Amino acid sequence: MEKQTIRFIRRGELIKLGNVPPDRTLLEVLREDLGACGTKEGCGEGDCGACTVVIAETEGAGLRYRAINSCIRLAHSVDGLALWTVEDLAQADGTLHPAQEAMVQCHGSQCGFCTPGFVMSLFGMYQNHVRAGREITRERAQADLSGNLCRCTGYRPILEAAQRMAHLPAPQMDEPALVAQLAALRAPAPTASGSDLGYQMPATLPELLAQRRDHPHAQLVAGCTDVGLWVTKQHRRLPQVLDVTRVHELRQIETGQGHLSIGAAVPLSDAFAALVAQRPGLAAFAERFAGLPVRNSGTLGGNVANGSPIGDSMPLLIALDTRIVLASTRGARSLPLEDFYTGYRQTALAADEVVVRLDVPLPAPDEFLRAYKISKRYDDDISAVCLAIRMHRQGPTVTGVRIGAGGVAATPARAHQAEAVLEGRSWSEAAAEAAAAALRTQFQPISDMRASAAYRREVLGNLMRRFWLESQGVSDLNLERYALVQVAP
Repeated sequence: MEKQTIRFIRRGELIKLGNVPPDRTLLEVLREDLGACGTKEGCGEGDCGACTVVIAETEGAGLRYRAINSCIRLAHSVDGLALWTVEDLAQADGTLHPAQEAMVQCHGSQCGFCTPGFVMSLFGMYQNHVRAGREITRERAQADLSGNLCRCTGYRPILEAAQRMAHLPAPQMDEPALVAQLAALRAPAPTASGSDLGYQMPATLPELLAQRRDHPHAQLVAGCTDVGLWVTKQHRRLPQVLDVTRVHELRQIETGQGHLSIGAAVPLSDAFAALVAQRPGLAAFAERFAGLPVRNSGTLGGNVANGSPIGDSMPLLIALDTRIVLASTRGARSLPLEDFYTGYRQTALAADEVVVRLDVPLPAPDEFLRAYKISKRYDDDISAVCLAIRMHRQGPTVTGVRIGAGGVAATPARAHQAEAVLEGRSWSEAAAEAAAAALRTQFQPISDMRASAAYRREVLGNLMRRFWLESQGVSDLNLERYALVQVAP
């Protein structure tokens, strides 16, 4: 396959890199081809944040900045974007960026290995919050830095640095000039159907469907937060890649005809923001889906399509009665999300099809919804068990209930037995206990590094018990209910 050129803006200059293989990671290009060794390789799987960089693309008349993990991001995906590494932040005279200066003033670095990644996450936070006039609270800082790990500082000085940035002199940045540079890069690359390019990035849905028809064995990628691990951990080679993230139709979020439609290429951070806007109670659950750099790269369509039984979005979407829309050059079809999964990491997606969007019904006035994630680490961790429950009642009677479960079967699953126990029954503690028993009976989870089978079954029932308590107004049941208290020095 032909290896095409990558073009992006760095330090205000156009960077062109030719002959880049389609499966080469952005981190490899930065460190080995550009000598930008401030960006570190830590875990190689998007967990530690040492490799964090910031990308930007035009959004309206301005720019949208995103901190991402470069270790699992394919290099070709930044074609046409602006890119910053830790070497790019200081001014020409050596003046440090507020993200850097705040770390110095607050003593936020010790061994220093994780520091470049933290600085880049702080830079992204600065661009998206401080420059927009929004305050960075301690809670906001902790949420946005959840994708960066540090073994030395205990995080307090880094959180203080996040809040200190707004009080430091603002750096100079000619954003209009950068917007103009990015506009000049919009000239389409040669990605016509039937071409022999190793990395294809179509701009429209018809182009994508034609390329998928012509290249059914090409690896579909979106944010590469899962496929990237195939490259870094399993050392797989991807001779041909079909990237869906630039397809205009797949990047849309629309409301109409009784549902919220989320395009398959919408980043997880934006998709969850749209869901939270309609269902504010999902805010804490959304922030616990990996760290922000993963949510900035990964897409909702990609998370759903990879079929992992421990993906957090699927139990929630199943509980919300979501339908998935698939398309090919033969036409489009829609099916309930739970019917999309046919086996362990197996789906109903045909070889020439792609995921187009997810249609999520709008909330009803009587809806009571909870989504629970149980993991060893509160932030930036994979679920041992995920359970989402949506209930409707008329008086005490349950008139509708849907339950989605993850981590307890070979696929994300719908808890039909527990639903049948509750449907049409008076909602009571006894009903909740019966549903808990049904949950434990229906699923036969495995034991693995995250939890034993017995633990998972016990937790399933306990979460139904928690749902009952919360439906009765009981609160303060978990860490989400406790706010950070900032103590004056």
